[in-house]
Amino acid sequence: MNTQSYLEHNNITVNNLEEAVRFIQTAMPEFKIRGEGADNQRRWAHIGTDQSYLALTETTAEVEGSDSYLKHGFNHMGFVVSDVRAVGKRLREAGYQSNYPFTEHKYRLRDYYLDADGNEYEFIQYLTDKPEDRNSYVD
Repeated sequence: MNTQSYLEHNNITVNNLEEAVRFIQTAMPEFKIRGEGADNQRRWAHIGTDQSYLALTETTAEVEGSDSYLKHGFNHMGFVVSDVRAVGKRLREAGYQSNYPFTEHKYRLRDYYLDADGNEYEFIQYLTDKPEDRNSYVD
């Protein structure tokens, strides 16, 4: 399994999911829909390759407040790491806060942290090298 860290995905809220997919596939026709669905009445799609992707979420309305996931724009970056628990331990010891519960899936572990400016980072440890399992969205 790859032990080198790398940027796996960028999470973006968009105003129109179909238009965003059309733009991305026009620019990069090799990008395919890896998964799609709806959470809390909001549609989403993961579009890219087996190794990296854009996580798109469609906004549902103009919303005031600080929840960036409800407004269009950047949400978080996802980095693949070899030991997600060690990353979390180092960050906590340095005073950084997790802002989402640690998540265990049969093919991956995930943890989210905020930097000093409030930017969100997701750290993912895959438990398999098989792309079809890594990209599984079924629990």
